[in-house]
Amino acid sequence: MSNYILEVKDLRKHFPVKNSWGNEIGSVKALDGVNLKIKQGKTFGIVGESGCGKTTFMRSLLRLVEPTSGSITFNDKSSSTNLLDLNSGDLRKFRKSIGVVFQDPMGALNPRMLIKDIIGEPLVIHGQTKNIIDRVVELLENVGLSKEHLYRYPHEFSGGQRQRIVIARALALEPKLLILDEPTSALDVSVQAQILNLLNDLQEKFDLTYIFISHDLSVIEYMCDSLVVMYLGRVVEQADTEELFSNPQHPYTQALLSATPNFDKEKNKIMILGDVPSPISYHDKLGDELATELTEQEKLEIKSIEGKGIDYIVRSSLNEVLPLIEVSNRHFARVRNIS
Repeated sequence: MSNYILEVKDLRKHFPVKNSWGNEIGSVKALDGVNLKIKQGKTFGIVGESGCGKTTFMRSLLRLVEPTSGSITFNDKSSSTNLLDLNSGDLRKFRKSIGVVFQDPMGALNPRMLIKDIIGEPLVIHGQTKNIIDRVVELLENVGLSKEHLYRYPHEFSGGQRQRIVIARALALEPKLLILDEPTSALDVSVQAQILNLLNDLQEKFDLTYIFISHDLSVIEYMCDSLVVMYLGRVVEQADTEELFSNPQHPYTQALLSATPNFDKEKNKIMILGDVPSPISYHDKLGDELATELTEQEKLEIKSIEGKGIDYIVRSSLNEVLPLIEVSNRHFARVRNIS
């Protein structure tokens, strides 16, 4: 059986663009050929700026949006399941295997429900109601809360406590895989550390696999065993975390890493000049490749920093789609093959 709990092949999600008459005139390529393999019991990171496709990838894995094409294979013990082949009934049963922790804990909790009902809701939906209160108390204790919190409402908790409640609910059905969509970005820094340590403890205790989605590279470096960097719906670099942070190959990855806050005043900073290009491809155009020549905006921005000793890359230079090649052992990047 494969050591990979999840294998994603050529996953694409294109959203249609329609005119005022309802005719489809183009598409937004939110995901454009993503290939990933995620090892059992490890933490796999997905990073990139807003609009790169991180959340669409998560929603496609859960089939909250239907992918345009590709395959998503979930390997569990002796069986393999292509999630895109499941009908609605089978998909409902399968979702017990994947839990989700969302970015905003308050937005993920029903303000009118008691905590016992919020955490117990997945158990009720899947017919696991025997000794349900005991199970809810057990889940609360796993995340550092107790039975005295059963009969409270979400607004009576701090942000960190609410995120613990979300994590408890995600663990209710004993999933094998947990998708963490920026789980600490809405929390104070001190609380972030507590939640990250809790997640590490739970992973070890229950042999969980994490997909950790974030734009915070310091959190990714602390949590993840391996990661991918996404840009405009594509993976531009993939490697083990230590390797990628010490030896980034793609210019976009280099720019992201240079922007990570730290106390090294001598650290080289790389600015990204220009605007993020539109991901829309219109059907009436001969090609849908993004322009790779300098834009007027980029020329103006380059002129404004000339002579200041600032390193930079321009967005237009990132628009050329290069093949994903292996630059070293298990380190892949969309760069030119010099050899």
